[in-house]
Amino acid sequence: MIATIGMLRPGTNPESVLPTAAHAGRELTTVEASDIGVVRGEARITIRFTADDDDAAFRIANHVCAVTGGIVEITGQAVKRRYGGRWYPVRPGGPPPSLRSQLP
Repeated sequence: MIATIGMLRPGTNPESVLPTAAHAGRELTTVEASDIGVVRGEARITIRFTADDDDAAFRIANHVCAVTGGIVEITGQAVKRRYGGRWYPVRPGGPPPSLRSQLP
């Protein structure tokens, strides 16, 4: 999951943002990696985790954003799933059943 972050909440140490997000993910699943960076002028945190299905991935991502949102403004969120060597956006509820067999 990728969360775009804005302003820090008052009293927040910038160095606490990524560990807070990763810890929130670990409360629900295995976190494989975490990173923070700037893309097109926006700060973003990436938390890569395991999930059984798309619905579980959204629950985990929403939890990460809710917890992290206590210390920093979350201005955007995206969930992606890896198929082979590529990452694809995931939509809430997933693709319609008629299209699932066509996905990589």
